Amino acid sequence: MKKRNKQASSISGSEDFSGTSHGLYRPSISRASTYTERSNYTSGSVQSYQDKSILKKRANTRSWSVVFASCFIPTKGNTKEDDDEPMFEEDSDVSYASTSKKSIASNSSALKLRRRDSDSSNSIAELPTKFSINQIYRATSNFSAENQIGQGGFGTVYKGRFRDGSLIAIKRAKKIMYDNQLSAEFRSEIETLSKIEHFNLVRFLGYLEHEDERLIMVEYVNNGSLREHLDGIRGDVLELLPRLNIATDIAHAVAYLHEYADHPIIHRDIKSSNILLTDTFRAKVADFGFARLAPDNPDATHVSTQVKGTAGYVDPEYIRTYQLTEKSDVYSFGVLLVELVTGRRPIERGKDQTERMTTKWAIRKYREGDTVIAMDTKLRRSPASVRAVEKMMKLAEECMNPSRKSRPSMRKCAEDLWAIRRDFQHQQQRQQQNQSDSASSNKNTTGSHKESFPGLREE
Repeated sequence: MKKRNKQASSISGSEDFSGTSHGLYRPSISRASTYTERSNYTSGSVQSYQDKSILKKRANTRSWSVVFASCFIPTKGNTKEDDDEPMFEEDSDVSYASTSKKSIASNSSALKLRRRDSDSSNSIAELPTKFSINQIYRATSNFSAENQIGQGGFGTVYKGRFRDGSLIAIKRAKKIMYDNQLSAEFRSEIETLSKIEHFNLVRFLGYLEHEDERLIMVEYVNNGSLREHLDGIRGDVLELLPRLNIATDIAHAVAYLHEYADHPIIHRDIKSSNILLTDTFRAKVADFGFARLAPDNPDATHVSTQVKGTAGYVDPEYIRTYQLTEKSDVYSFGVLLVELVTGRRPIERGKDQTERMTTKWAIRKYREGDTVIAMDTKLRRSPASVRAVEKMMKLAEECMNPSRKSRPSMRKCAEDLWAIRRDFQHQQQRQQQNQSDSASSNKNTTGSHKESFPGLREE
């Protein structure tokens, strides 16, 4: 694996950075970052993550807590990978979130949330800086069914509403999963996720272990998942430009994970149901339950691990070799691009055998020159939209190349999508201008015709 620049880039940061702008600015992935450097105890060495003696020593130290300078959701977790000991001492009290660069020791029974603005309609800045487990119970009405907003392998996601009306999402682990493996995975996952920050990653706010409760607090994103919008259950149809914006946002987020996070991370579960949308249709990548740290060794080419992911999205080479690389995420992203073009799920069990595997069917149509047939029937057809979709399918085909070495990087995907979006917008503008000119010309022609025949009356 090539040596990476360890300095984070500007594809992390606030809403208006050029890399994820929905305007026509050239993406800049090399500006200075707003990323807060993690504390010393999570420095990027192999030993800090895998050395059992160090882990054991940390497990016996009750004063450790996490610096929550992070921004995304861990959910599904039932992996049995490298670590079989907890990263931290088990504690029934709550851990802290902080804006400090140092870790904070805590024996308190309340949880602090980081105060920060968000693009979501509910601003995290409005949340209380500190609250208890009882406040969480009140915010979720004792985890009532009416507050349930999602379900996953890790557990159930609930909406929490505080007295001032502010909202967060709370992931509650399944109690039948409260075993040593879950505890170790829960803690190591938290330690991993606390290291990164990017606008297009759902922000991780804090976690709580209280008696038999295992809770993860995350930013509440109020406009549902990409899959829900593609299925048409979230209101208006997503037209092509919003889909290009979403694809570009996702590409920047995953490129950040691969190349610009302090320690590169492989997501392992890129799919439409793990992409949440804000009310302005900005995309946020969620659910890091299967995420893995890439190896520290610059000469290492992969991580050997058991296969995790979702059927239809998993890299075939990863399935065959058990070797995980960043290019496994690239493959999943290619599948996601096909979803955006077709509106279909990767596996459509109700379709005819020739169309059941959506990616194979759509790529075949693209190669035959019939991309328009593969387009989502809800999308408006125009020369500009068909041309943009053909370019998206070309990129998807490259991402799903059987040889992972031939797949583009996520940075390259982001750059290509930016260019596709720019060209599509320009072509749309030209088409609109041509239509306007044509309408004006027709109007003038009609006026001249009427002048020649004064007795002509408009019906």
